[in-house]
Amino acid sequence: MSTPTVPSVLFVCVHNAGRSQMAAAFLTHLAGDRVEVRSAGSAPADAVNPAVVDAMREAGIDIAAEVPKVLTTEAVQSSDVVITMGCGDACPYFPGKRYLDWQLDDPAGQGVDAVRPIRDEIEQRVMGLLTELGVEPRS
Repeated sequence: MSTPTVPSVLFVCVHNAGRSQMAAAFLTHLAGDRVEVRSAGSAPADAVNPAVVDAMREAGIDIAAEVPKVLTTEAVQSSDVVITMGCGDACPYFPGKRYLDWQLDDPAGQGVDAVRPIRDEIEQRVMGLLTELGVEPRS
């Protein structure tokens, strides 16, 4: 009997301090261990944006312990779906991978009021992604 494969998703933005962290947190929160989730940045920041941490805490998800990670070729190669968020040409391309580009405002330098609508749009897109992957969100 073969074990079902778990889809893997990589979220990439420039600093891995905002959009990709929120997307990874929502997908982890909603899918649990039914999706393998990674996030990375082409030029990672030193820390996750504090306004992003606050906005996610309001949504009931604590990402305060997350650390921006550098984008590696291995991370892209081991992912089924690669979702870019404004990293431009810095994202490596590999044939056979599914690429999505989510056009989202950059929360860098923004306060929590500006981050909330970005957070909410990311949550909606993650819900749509779960549907595409055939994964029922946890309630």
